Amino acid sequence: MPLSTCTTALLTTFVQRQNKIQNQFGQWVAWMSLALVLITALVVILRYGFNTGSIALQESVMYAHATLFMLGIAYTYQKDQHVRVDVFYGQFSEQRKAWINLIGTLLFTLPAMIFIIWAGWDYVATSWKIQESSAEAGGIAYLYILKTLIPIMSALVILQALSVAAQSWLTLNSDKADSTPISVSPTDENSEGKL
Repeated sequence: MPLSTCTTALLTTFVQRQNKIQNQFGQWVAWMSLALVLITALVVILRYGFNTGSIALQESVMYAHATLFMLGIAYTYQKDQHVRVDVFYGQFSEQRKAWINLIGTLLFTLPAMIFIIWAGWDYVATSWKIQESSAEAGGIAYLYILKTLIPIMSALVILQALSVAAQSWLTLNSDKADSTPISVSPTDENSEGKL
């Protein structure tokens, strides 16, 4: 079913803006990898060089790790760098790839993320209610903030999944005579408004 010009424009704008935001956010989150390395090095140097340590500093490694991975999942998805069993997919046409991406997004990604929000909501809410902190003396007192990454991660992936679904739909409804799919590159700053 061909899309109207208005629908195509709306979907294209959504994909471009979502991908651009996700790209910028992902690049910001990537700096957590540097923080993770530096904090880990500091923990090791303090422990083995000065025979001292800090529970809070050790836990901050876990916080940085969780932040990097939980907030980086949607960015990885946007870059199509997630784990994929790519036995046949790479050889498929753009149309077939679009079908796989659309069906996979609707049947697996979106339901999984909605379930994570639903299942984790009470878990996170309870943590906020009791202002949950580390079980260790001298640990970080903000465990409830760390647990908040669960629904945030799911929301970011849902937005990116909607972008993937919209991109797939645009590809499937592009002019069949034109073998190239509609391109909405997230990294091209000048691509906004272009097909």
